[in-house]
Formats: sequence, C-alpha cells, structure tokens
Amino acid sequence: MKIANNNQEEEYKIFLKSIREERKGTSNFAKLLFTVVLAILCAVIVCVTVLENSYLLNKISPEQADNGGGFFKFIRKKRDFQVPFSPRRQNILLLGVDSNGEGTDMWKGTRSDTIMVVNIDPKTHTIKAISIPRDSKVYLPDNKGVQKINSAHALGGVNLVKKTLKETFGIKIDKYIIVHDEAVEHVVDALGGIPIYVEKPMKYHDWAGHLHIDLNKGENLLNGKQAVGYLRYRKDGLGDIGRTQRQQWFMRSLFEKLHSPQIITKIPEVLNICNTYIKTDLSFYELSQYAAFARSVDENKIEIATLPGAPNQKGYISYWILDPIKTQEVIDRMIYRDKVSADVARFKAGIMYSPLKETEAMALKEQLIELGYEVNTLKITHLSHSRFVANKNSVSVDFFNWLQKKVPQLNKMQFIYDPTENFSVGSDFTIILAEG
Repeated sequence: MKIANNNQEEEYKIFLKSIREERKGTSNFAKLLFTVVLAILCAVIVCVTVLENSYLLNKISPEQADNGGGFFKFIRKKRDFQVPFSPRRQNILLLGVDSNGEGTDMWKGTRSDTIMVVNIDPKTHTIKAISIPRDSKVYLPDNKGVQKINSAHALGGVNLVKKTLKETFGIKIDKYIIVHDEAVEHVVDALGGIPIYVEKPMKYHDWAGHLHIDLNKGENLLNGKQAVGYLRYRKDGLGDIGRTQRQQWFMRSLFEKLHSPQIITKIPEVLNICNTYIKTDLSFYELSQYAAFARSVDENKIEIATLPGAPNQKGYISYWILDPIKTQEVIDRMIYRDKVSADVARFKAGIMYSPLKETEAMALKEQLIELGYEVNTLKITHLSHSRFVANKNSVSVDFFNWLQKKVPQLNKMQFIYDPTENFSVGSDFTIILAEG
C-alpha cells in the first residue's frame, strides 16, 4: 500500500504541475495574464456592442428606452469603456430581499432572506461563494444591537449589511446586487423554467403570506412560482440550513441554464425584469463583464460553503449560532484563499448513498481503494443531491479535479466545503451519491 500511496502522491504532483503549465503557457506569466484579461475585455465589448447595435436596440422601443429606467438608458447612450476587468480578487454581495406588502417600497425596510458573498479571482479563473444563514446571530453596527443578520438590510439598507460583514467577519464588499423576491419568479419564467431535482415532496400553504408550495419529489422543470416556493420551503427539519442548500442547488441549475445558447433570445425580457426588480451599484457594462466571466468559468472550479454553526432557540426566536473557529476557517479559505499543504495519499474517504445508488457506491468504493484510499462507506436515506464534500481544509478544488480524471463518476458533482464533518466523521472528504 505504501508503494501505491507513493505513486499516487507522485501522480498528483504531476497533475498539479500540468495545471501550472497550463496556467503559465509562457515564461512571462504577467504577459499571459494581461493577454487573457485583454482577450476577455475585447470579447465582452464586442458582445455588448453587437447586442446593443443589432438585437437589443431592434427589440426595445424608444418608449421603453426612455421610460424603462437605468438599464435601458445606459444601453442607448454612448459611453467610453475605460476600466478593464480588474485582475484582483473581488467580493460581490448578493442579497435576496422579501416584500413588505403591496404598495410599499421594495427596497426599504425589507429583510434579506438570501445572503451570499461571491469571491471571484480572475487570475485563477475560479469562483468561491459563502452562504450566510439568515438567522445568524450577530451584533449589528451603529448601535442596532444583537439581531439576526437578515435584519441588517431592514434596519440600515445595504450599507449596514456591508458594514456588518466587514466588522463581524472581516469581509470587505466591492460591489453588491440586490434581488427582490419577485425577480426570481419573473426571471425563471422568462428563461422557460429551471430544471431542479426536488429531493422530497414539498407541501405548504401560508394563506396570509400568499405562499403556496406543492411540489412532487423527482426531476421537475420549475416555473417562476414553483421556484420561489422551492427556495422558500423550510418545513423539513433543516430549517434555514435546508433552504440555504436549496439556494445553492438552484444557483447551480441557473448557472447551467445560462450557458444555453438559447438564452440570447431572452435578453430583452430579462433586462426588463432586471430594470424593475434588481438594485445594484454595477453599471450595465460591469454586469456584462461579470456575466462573461461567470459563463467562462468551469463549473468544476466553483466552490460553495455555508458558515457553520448550530441552531438555538431563545424564547420564540430561533437563531443560528455561528461556530467562531470553523467560521474563520471557511472565511480564510473562501475569501482570503488560504491553502493548506497535505499528503493527499493519506486522505480518508467517506461514501454516503441512497438505497437506489448502492451498486454505484460499491463500485466507487473499489475505485477509491485501488487509488490507495481508506474508505468508510455509510448508508443514508434522507440526503439528496449528489455532491463532493471537502471536510478538511487540505482538500482542494485542484485535488477534486485530479480525482475527477481518475473517477469520471465525480464529473458534474457540486463541490462543497463543510468543515463540520456532519456527513462523515473522520473522513477528509465525503462523496454523496443521491437520486438528484
């Protein structure tokens, strides 16, 4: 076994070297980086210019452009492209806010049901995203006291959210995008629906809140109202964490949908929706840059984590109590991109599978053993959505990509970083084989 481990470790080093060679491509890395950034910039400018001059402007009437608000006015007026896509890492804040009721200002006094910080790195062409549970108990700046973090937007708008993230977690936000609940419904309908594997029957009716959820288990093409119900459902024993996981799965399905070439025909309608239901400090050109970058990123290079903690009930209020040590580990890895060296040959693997995946799980176990890994195989029935979970900070996306080449069954799996080891205690990484 030692020989196998040595060979495996050497092979992994060769794989990492090949990655470095691909990234390097020339002895002058700075020159290559400049060329890549310039190429992306030119491609974005060409795409935006073509869309503006031909497709979009032919589809958008002058009345729409004059009355449609910031997006269309920005499209039609001439402007100079001055700032290329920044080569430095950036943190983009994504907020999903609820409604205060019919006839109210959709941006004032609204709580943020979804809080996500997306860290993009143009140098490595990777994306890392942190989901922050809405019930996380934090101290809000400006003497707002101890609150759930989703109250920050209601009490002080996006500026208080940004200040809370900086003072609580040390995360500086570069740009923000706020999406109103109604935008999800309209965008999903505009895109023709989003394919989602619904992991369990979801039935819930809130007549006062006008929320009606009636979804069956299995593969579904969700329309707008169904997508909102799927994202808001929390009556499954997992509460906010279950909803956060569904948000992550939905984001992945949306990401895949946006890679479809048919999306180009949906642009005018989507822009109309964005103009009404999205608030951001990004210009249309900057948004197009980020969109182009996101479309070019290999989905296997996307890493997602949720700030770890545990639920706690105080009277009638339910909080998510963050684990300070593990939360810092997540932030160090996802925001500051800290790396931990490791002997990859000594990794311990865990496999969890649904009953219908038992045959695949046994075959996967044999493959991992042949690669020299110690494997703990567990059977579980209530987990859904197949995914690769890094339980230890030393398990990197590069390792995951190398393992995918050895075990093609792992291709298209979502990469999750979860230091809590809730899935498989004692394993460095866990592979979940589920029906979805």
